[in-house]
Amino acid sequence: MSGVPARITAALLVVVGVLLRLAPHPWNMTPVGASALFAGARLPLPVAIAVPVGTLAISDLLIGMHSLWWVTWGTVAITVVFGTVLRERTGPLAIGTVTVAGSLLFFLTTNVAVWVQGGMYPKTIGGLVECFVAAVPFFQNSLVGDLLWSGVLFGGWALATRVVPMLGRDDLEHDVRGVGTGALGRTDAQAEHEVGR
Repeated sequence: MSGVPARITAALLVVVGVLLRLAPHPWNMTPVGASALFAGARLPLPVAIAVPVGTLAISDLLIGMHSLWWVTWGTVAITVVFGTVLRERTGPLAIGTVTVAGSLLFFLTTNVAVWVQGGMYPKTIGGLVECFVAAVPFFQNSLVGDLLWSGVLFGGWALATRVVPMLGRDDLEHDVRGVGTGALGRTDAQAEHEVGR
């Protein structure tokens, strides 16, 4: 997906993400991680990165900034890159595996940052372990939320492309030679040749 459809999709993901972050919810059970993966799978990389980073930037400004914003924003940007794996692998196992990997990345990066920057835990291996243990309930919510929202986004997209096949077309994408490819991944020349049969 590219061009105007990509920008509209990105804007919708940001608006929904911000609204759901502002709405009452269990800690860390938001669609931010899942939208990062979905954006990475479906949108051009610069637009895709703008989805979770924009969601966090807007909602953090409204909720209140925190000292680890750079870690959370950076981690969701990396999660988008994880999502690019799902451009070629679209099955439930691949989606589930990448979703768990994204959740683990967020858990590891944010809790190491809390341990390093904060004063709650001693700067020892024991303090790091204590920090991780204290964060397990938040991780459980993140994991459940990421899996749930990934199911909604990827499952919803799969259903939508079955109902309206035109949604799944990537006519505006080009291969490395600059030749346009159609919905089935054929070059324009191949598609023209097949029309003549």
